[in-house]
Amino acid sequence: MRTDDGISREAGDPSARQRLAAELRQLRGLAGVSGRQLAQRIKISQSKVSRIESGTALPSLPEALAWADATGASRKVREQLATLTEAAFTEVNPWREALATRPHLQDETGEREAKARTIRTFHPAAVPGLLQTAEYARRVFSLSEVSYAEEDIAGAVAARLRRQLALYEEDRQFHFLISEGALRWRPGPARVLLAQLDRVASVSTLDNVTVGLVLYGREMAACPSHGFTLYEGDAHGDSDAHVGVETTHANLIVNHPDDVALYRRKWLMLSRTAIYQDEAREFIAQLGAEIRATAQ
Repeated sequence: MRTDDGISREAGDPSARQRLAAELRQLRGLAGVSGRQLAQRIKISQSKVSRIESGTALPSLPEALAWADATGASRKVREQLATLTEAAFTEVNPWREALATRPHLQDETGEREAKARTIRTFHPAAVPGLLQTAEYARRVFSLSEVSYAEEDIAGAVAARLRRQLALYEEDRQFHFLISEGALRWRPGPARVLLAQLDRVASVSTLDNVTVGLVLYGREMAACPSHGFTLYEGDAHGDSDAHVGVETTHANLIVNHPDDVALYRRKWLMLSRTAIYQDEAREFIAQLGAEIRATAQ
């Protein structure tokens, strides 16, 4: 359906990325232009046209405006496309709205992960979801600022554990940076944290998984202000790399290349100060011994 602002809407209040894809797809269809013809007119590949229309790739602002010109869009639609393209580069998805129509968001997160060949996650406050044990995850959901119904927590935990199967796909790479504070955070009794530490150490031995620990006793090249996940390296290269940032009120999806580059640099600076492999596992073992001693 096309509304008064000239931009089409799909049911379910789709994201800016989805709305942009739908609008561009509809503009090409109404103009009677093939994907190959459009690609030639705006000087991009036909495969990118297909990915833009499916919502798996974002056009740059010049590409979106060239698309509008190539399909004879009105000035009003052209202006709305510019606004929608800018909005798609940073999507804000409030937890309250996202959870209003579903019990949890683990399946959507899993779909995002499945499209990336390399995933880099930094978390300063808790062990990342892909590494969590079932009990640790259950307590994380129960302590969330977003209220989960008691009956929905079990489903969320099960879905989070299903996501972890991706760790055993040897053709994919997972890199984690975890702060010392995250390792020490106790969402429950000591036994919960001890089991979680064992899990982190165990997964760190997988060939396609790297776990780095950012320790507070070391000089840091960057401030570990908040967590983020960098998704990159899909089947078409890393041109569609993007970042997920979980805030208290919303999940942010950062798509602009310049902003993604900022997170890459942040990751690099943090990774340079981290410890890895045997050194990291030794620290985890020492931390476990400390927790056992103080819990007695």
